[in-house]
Amino acid sequence: QVQLVESGGGLVQPGGSRRLSCAVSGFTSDYYVIGWFRQAPGKEREFVAAISWSGGSTMYADSVKGRFTISRDNAKNTVYLYLNSLKPEDTAVYYCAADSSVYSGLSSEYDYWGQGTQVTVSS
Repeated sequence: QVQLVESGGGLVQPGGSRRLSCAVSGFTSDYYVIGWFRQAPGKEREFVAAISWSGGSTMYADSVKGRFTISRDNAKNTVYLYLNSLKPEDTAVYYCAADSSVYSGLSSEYDYWGQGTQVTVSS
């Protein structure tokens, strides 16, 4: 079955950087979209970024545009989310999600989810 495993979270100072990874297994081809979402305490889950199966198309939430970068290495079945210029308001559990048929920023469109990785931005 499809499995997604996030890693790379941790404590980082404001202005710092972090790389999150999403290891994907179980798909029979590379034709799947990956989205990153995050959820802060007391808030709803929100879209962060998404990448098409080829990596040729990406989309970002306005709140992270210019600071975060999503990329994928299909040879390694891994998608990365580079977090730069981090702010305390970026503190959240970050989830990757996958779907084989949509390219979307809507969490309801994704069928498969990882367990999440915590990113805390604090001095």
